[in-house]
Amino acid sequence: MTQQLQTPPGLMPYLSVRDANRAVAFYTEAFGATEVYLIRESSGQVAHAELAINGGRMMLSEEYPDYGSVGPETLGGTPVSLTLYVPDADAAVDRAVAAGATVERPAADQFFGCRTAWLKDPFGHRWAVQQKLEEVAPEEIQRRFDAMMGG
Repeated sequence: MTQQLQTPPGLMPYLSVRDANRAVAFYTEAFGATEVYLIRESSGQVAHAELAINGGRMMLSEEYPDYGSVGPETLGGTPVSLTLYVPDADAAVDRAVAAGATVERPAADQFFGCRTAWLKDPFGHRWAVQQKLEEVAPEEIQRRFDAMMGG
């Protein structure tokens, strides 16, 4: 019998973190992630993990500086942000903060039709937690943006 291959989602972020074991636990507690699979080194360190969150997937591992894989703590920040859509942004923020996230910008309704909060996880990665409030056409988003910017 031939095994049916499952194609993963088309785009998956891959995070490097210090203490990947703690990161797996944080993402599970904060965002309701479930472990798809996990590979450990003999030392117990996470060599690779794949997690599912709200229908999407992400991968992560411990930092491996020899391979150029380092996280925001080593770099002193990150230029990349992750967006997670949730049914209730306020509840998701509360859950993430209880698990150790820091609020950078509290949840607020945005011109593009989402309630959005910005968080930093304990490993230095930035997350936009968003709840869809309304469908807004791109032209309307532009009009609202222009009005907000005074133009």
